[in-house]
Amino acid sequence: MDVKREWLETDYYKALGVSPSASDKEITKAYRKLARKLHPDANPDDSKAEEQFKEVSAAYDVLGDGERRAQYDQVRHMGPMNFQAGPGGFTMEGDLADIFSAFMGGGRFDRGGPPFAGQTRPVRGHDLNAQLSLDFAEAVRGTTTDLTLSGDTARVGRPISVRIPAGVADGQRIKLAGKGEPGINGGPPGDLYVKVKVNPHPVFGRQGKNLTVTVPVTFAQAALGAEISVPTFEGDPVKLRLAPGSQPGQVLRVRGKGVEAAKGTGDLLVTVALEVPTELTDEQRQALHAFDETMERES
Repeated sequence: MDVKREWLETDYYKALGVSPSASDKEITKAYRKLARKLHPDANPDDSKAEEQFKEVSAAYDVLGDGERRAQYDQVRHMGPMNFQAGPGGFTMEGDLADIFSAFMGGGRFDRGGPPFAGQTRPVRGHDLNAQLSLDFAEAVRGTTTDLTLSGDTARVGRPISVRIPAGVADGQRIKLAGKGEPGINGGPPGDLYVKVKVNPHPVFGRQGKNLTVTVPVTFAQAALGAEISVPTFEGDPVKLRLAPGSQPGQVLRVRGKGVEAAKGTGDLLVTVALEVPTELTDEQRQALHAFDETMERES
């Protein structure tokens, strides 16, 4: 059917169950609700539902685009009196032809599309957004999990397998190509964007590719130097040499013990924390007093 004639004869607002004054958000919400209900995957071998799905998709193809919606409203406002029937369909009369041509960009339905392709042209599916909560270890090592979408989408309730790469950071968005809503008329599906929330770890932290850990040391170890044991995220603890006179807050680096990602492995950053005892024996207290006296004599 010629697009001009279809626009005159078809009430796309009625097809979506919305009023002509509906907002863009209301139109999108109505379409997604109907698309989920009528989608062929949810109604196998139901020709009526398939036909309704095509009608709903054709309506949203026009009303879901602000520019096309304006074109459609303009044509509908002019009415059939400005069109003349002929063997090839309706043709426009007078100034309406110039208006329609201006709207259409010189007679083309969309940029780069065939003349008056209408709802028969392939339309890319909509992109979807989702959130996923991960344990700290899953984010560091990478994981594969199932994600179930919620909200007004044709894919609600359908689990999607998601591959999370090693080293994903808190707040990062991962693009899953082709995992969005299905396309229309053979068009490609949209993409799915997953925003990751990483739960904190009780011992380790993250700074980009580097892992962080805080290790308590005694005053004697910091002052005299010592070999200390440092936990690692993967594998056994490593021994680290603490130099004499090490200060609280000093950061030491263990190479290659960070996050293993596509761009290489980070390091483990070890922060020295001075551990002050809460209880002392008499002998320990006397020793500290004696040490303090020597410091006063030297100052």
